[in-house]
Amino acid sequence: MVGIKSILIISGKKGPNQDAMIVWENFGSMEDTVFCGVFNGHGPYGHVIAKRVRDLLPLKLGSHLESYLSCEEVFKEISLNTADRMTSDGLVQISANGESGVYNKDQDMVQMLLTSIVKAYRFMDKELKMQVDVDCFCSGTTTVTMVKQGQHLVVGNIGDSRAVLDTRNKENKLVPFQLTEDLKPDVQAEAARIKRCRGRIFALWDEPGVARLWLPNHNSPGLAMARAFGEFCLKDFGLIYVPDVSYRRLTEKDEFVVLATDWIWDVLTNEEVVEIVAKAPTRCTAGRALVEAAVRNWRWKFPTSKSMAAL
Repeated sequence: MVGIKSILIISGKKGPNQDAMIVWENFGSMEDTVFCGVFNGHGPYGHVIAKRVRDLLPLKLGSHLESYLSCEEVFKEISLNTADRMTSDGLVQISANGESGVYNKDQDMVQMLLTSIVKAYRFMDKELKMQVDVDCFCSGTTTVTMVKQGQHLVVGNIGDSRAVLDTRNKENKLVPFQLTEDLKPDVQAEAARIKRCRGRIFALWDEPGVARLWLPNHNSPGLAMARAFGEFCLKDFGLIYVPDVSYRRLTEKDEFVVLATDWIWDVLTNEEVVEIVAKAPTRCTAGRALVEAAVRNWRWKFPTSKSMAAL
């Protein structure tokens, strides 16, 4: 089979675990199709929201895979919220100017996957707003999801979890390729949108490197990401649910993908993660080795912080 040989999903926790994850093979009753997701909750009810999105988002995506959105509708949805970005190495990203750059013989399949993810994220956030049994006003979750259909790989991302592909370069060496961008409040395009919406961005004195999103007139809630499900207290002030969506056509050089929350990426580089996973004999041992490495680094870099592995 040409394409990714394995998919690894990692979640961890700092304090109470608010993470959730899913791997769904034969997704949408389509052959050679896998759906994966990592959900990092935050706020008082983040653990509930992360699990709810894990349970409902795949169902919404599956129900929309056969219904097409016009390109005009999709691009209108994201045009005010994303930067124009076209990357190399076969990764194509939907951009603010309304050009996806995806033009090949499988364009219909790619377009269906891209637009279905955008639509599913939209409906997911709207449904959370109508929930009566969980308070999503000051709680929410980041989300990174991936659909692999044959050689097609489509990733949707809101927040600061990350998807990294391990591939081989021209020298046949394993190298990481970051499929997503960490959507922090101080990313240029994200910051511009937040400021237009009167949201404030600043770091706390004891966390000088962590930019956070705040209400215009109150020093709350201090969200460390620019996109998320839920957190409706900030939705009028720059926080959005619209995913950054990317596509890559897989080749025989692509080995595996790691989806992980910021608990991993805060203390391990892409290169370190790829090296650890590549050396492991199985996905199970790879996950355990990666979490153990992250725990060690947390204890060394942040000795006063509580960190535990959750797999």
